[in-house]
Amino acid sequence: MQPVWRKQMLVAVGLALAVALPAARGRAERSSPAEAIGRLKAGNATFARSPESALPITLAQRTALSQGQAPFASVLSCADSRVPPEVIFHTGLGDLFVVRAAGHVTDRSVLASLEYAADHLHVPLIVVMGHESCGAVRSALETPATQSLGPNLDYLLKAIRPAIAAAGGNNDAAGLRAAILKNVEDSVNDLMDDSSILRHLAEDGSMSLVGAYYELSSGRVHFSEPVSVTLQARAGASPE
Repeated sequence: MQPVWRKQMLVAVGLALAVALPAARGRAERSSPAEAIGRLKAGNATFARSPESALPITLAQRTALSQGQAPFASVLSCADSRVPPEVIFHTGLGDLFVVRAAGHVTDRSVLASLEYAADHLHVPLIVVMGHESCGAVRSALETPATQSLGPNLDYLLKAIRPAIAAAGGNNDAAGLRAAILKNVEDSVNDLMDDSSILRHLAEDGSMSLVGAYYELSSGRVHFSEPVSVTLQARAGASPE
């Protein structure tokens, strides 16, 4: 039996992605998951429409944040220099808890960082964001498994290759996009499979997860539906 989140993750299955639309950017002390997604969509709409717009950062905000933080969303994204989440979502200081690694591969330090944000900072949303023309996924697609690029890059590419295989392994534009979307799906599943803390928070509804895909050319982010995680889903998951 597959966990429910594997069945309902819509990033790679049917590519049912919603175009980012404007929404109200209320600055409540604690956002609900739905409010957090709305703020991200609104910020991305601003960035896509007017990328020259200044980020909402003030001296007063910077000073206040010296006393603590209360980000409204966590974003796990690729380390690519063209994909800074704070800019893409037009957010200010203290708004996003960002974790970045090439190909958004979920090693233990990534898991620990997201666990801290969700469990200690009570961040209600995790977004796993892949992007157009991802170099890490392209390298995994183009580099034979028998060719070594060094132990660290080998580790990274090995983590991405299952997504390549599941997407068909086609070395063209459509094949790369399919592999990128599948890699997002796999990262979401890894968060649920490898972190009991994140899984429990998702089960009780205090935190949501979504997949996302960023278009370099348009500046727009497309989101999956929120991933549904229920207590029954754990029947198909390996115990920790």
